[in-house]
Amino acid sequence: MQWILKPQPSARQLQAVMRQLHLKRLPALLFAQRGINTAEQARAFCRPKLSDLHDPFLMRDMYTAVERLHWAIQQQEPILLYGDYDVDGTTATAMMYRFLKPLHPALYYYTPNRHIEGYGVSIQGVDYAIAHGCKLMITLDCGIKDFKAIEYARKKGIDVIVCDHHLPGERLPGAKATLNPKRTDCPYPYKELSGCGVAFKLMQGYAQAYRVDERHLYAGLDLVALSIACDIVPIQGENRTLAYFGLKKLKKSPLPGIKELLQVAGFAIDRDYSISDLVFGAGPRINAAGRLEHAQLAIELLISDDPADAYDKALYIHRLNQERKQLDEKITAEALQMIEKLRKQGYESHVLFHKHWHKGIIGIVASRCIEQVYRPTVILTESNGKATGSARSIAGFDLYRAIDACSDLLESYGGHAHAAGLTLSLDKIAAFRERFEQVARQQLRQVEPEPTLEVDAFVSLADLDQSTERIISELAPFGPGNEQPLLVSRVQLAEPARTVGQEGSHLKLCVKEDTSAVFDAIAFRMGEWASQLTPGQSFYICYHLEQNEYRGNKSLQLRVKDIKVEAPAWEKETFSPS
Repeated sequence: MQWILKPQPSARQLQAVMRQLHLKRLPALLFAQRGINTAEQARAFCRPKLSDLHDPFLMRDMYTAVERLHWAIQQQEPILLYGDYDVDGTTATAMMYRFLKPLHPALYYYTPNRHIEGYGVSIQGVDYAIAHGCKLMITLDCGIKDFKAIEYARKKGIDVIVCDHHLPGERLPGAKATLNPKRTDCPYPYKELSGCGVAFKLMQGYAQAYRVDERHLYAGLDLVALSIACDIVPIQGENRTLAYFGLKKLKKSPLPGIKELLQVAGFAIDRDYSISDLVFGAGPRINAAGRLEHAQLAIELLISDDPADAYDKALYIHRLNQERKQLDEKITAEALQMIEKLRKQGYESHVLFHKHWHKGIIGIVASRCIEQVYRPTVILTESNGKATGSARSIAGFDLYRAIDACSDLLESYGGHAHAAGLTLSLDKIAAFRERFEQVARQQLRQVEPEPTLEVDAFVSLADLDQSTERIISELAPFGPGNEQPLLVSRVQLAEPARTVGQEGSHLKLCVKEDTSAVFDAIAFRMGEWASQLTPGQSFYICYHLEQNEYRGNKSLQLRVKDIKVEAPAWEKETFSPS
């Protein structure tokens, strides 16, 4: 990996932040890099308030959506919540169901079968609404490009409220109201809400207009935090506030479904959860339900209020995820063999197809392939006589733009710069591979050829103590747009390196500087370094500083992300540690 040093504050700016915030050099540098230079800015960033949330009625069509929802409640019209099958869609569906059910018993929910119906609002879903007498359908994390299904609903006398956050096309669906901050005509000040976040704004608008107790509104914040984490949206602005309070609720009073899911995933009760915990703990398990069976299983878990029932459902989904892992490993191995052949033929991008690959797994496989071979990857399988699949990108490569340039070969597609889905005829796979390769080659000229790590600071281990870690933790929650600080230090081994974990895949280190204290360090999936590091040898580690808790004892730990023997080029250009 390439290590890139982030822009460093000037000595004058750094001294000013140290004085203003009464901080040592390292935490002051990290605050300054995030634009936090005054005590007021520090309070706003580290202690957000729910009152900071924007007025929901700034969103285009919000008034219409709230009034149509209220009319349905007043007239006791059956309502269908139509949610996508991923974490964002299932959390949005569960959150809105929990919010509306006490106010309106004539409530149904529906999520499509990803293997049969695919992504978006399906005709089958509209037929479900018709069969249950629904006069209002609210789409959650989908709908912005589902013109055909929404027009079908309209002709059948069903009004549709779209709650979506995906990038709209040139025209909007014929819905009663379309809530999407990315609409070009939408003045809403924050554009990066998750799909569940857009649904929350509708709930917030309704609660404000019709005086619903705010405690009822905020009861679903842990679901919003889960959507923010797993949909990889920026942890900035309104998302940061929602995630901050969602994580607090998760520790204090989590919904039974999320609590049981995290416990079967191996997380301790009452811990301080992070965005990363949700991404790697809850997210894959919720997605496993829709990937291997049906996303309705995840919604049933998230709306359950019975701990015993929630445990049973969480355990079942956990076992589905274990099955998903086995499929993931098998398909990834096959895909990497195909990539090797493409690389030998000179391809810079990878479009892979196998008719028997599991449709629910291929998105994960695309991500796994990029971890091994750093190039844009599209994984396709056969479904309902079509080639359908998922694509994943690398830093700096706009995947959606590349796929859009191939739109004449596709039957449908959607997504964003980092991930996308697409469907095409089986006989057009080869043409798509060649077109995508042409487009990719042009873009890749401007893209770094290997993954990069953006380093916040080069520091001495002497700068690291419990006080520094506590102050750094005030910058959480960490995620896209507010990454956990990455530090680099020049170290030596205090004792021989060793491997731990299954088949010795992880690396355990004890490191020191010449006269500093010894720090424990863990490097996941880097066990091969154990034979390359010797006592007395100096080397460089890039790491997160974190708190490790074991049997009630807390200690500092370095979570290593990369190791280099040679010094980074910018080592002598950084501030000297103090």
